[in-house]
Amino acid sequence: MRRRDMFRAILAGTGTVLGLRAVQAAAVTEPARQKVAYHLSDVDKVNFVLGNIKNHYDGTGGNVDIVLVVHGPALAAFKSKGISAAISGRFAGLVQQGLEPHACANTMQGMDISLADLLAGFHAADKGGVVKLAELQGQGYAYLRP
Repeated sequence: MRRRDMFRAILAGTGTVLGLRAVQAAAVTEPARQKVAYHLSDVDKVNFVLGNIKNHYDGTGGNVDIVLVVHGPALAAFKSKGISAAISGRFAGLVQQGLEPHACANTMQGMDISLADLLAGFHAADKGGVVKLAELQGQGYAYLRP
């Protein structure tokens, strides 16, 4: 009788261990959601960075939170008036995928640009673009400056 109880206890313990291993294996197969902050200040890199962001969404299957922080000369490329349809469309598609663009408030003030002048979806980085980037890194975002 005791052997039977011991056998059941062993089987019960084995089931728990096997169940735990199955949960651990499932956790290993699902990669953690990435958090990435892209830094853009060079106007000649706008298309390149937007392409990188699209590739990032595609490469992770959308399992990523991306924030784009724009300051300096690059911000002028996102003004809604006079922007190319290619950049406007590409940007709008990325915002639909979850891109969170932020415009440096200092740059906006220096260039006399308001959020209303920019493509839809932008938020103001009220403390400045570089401060926003540092805050994001403090929140665990990887920093990328292509």
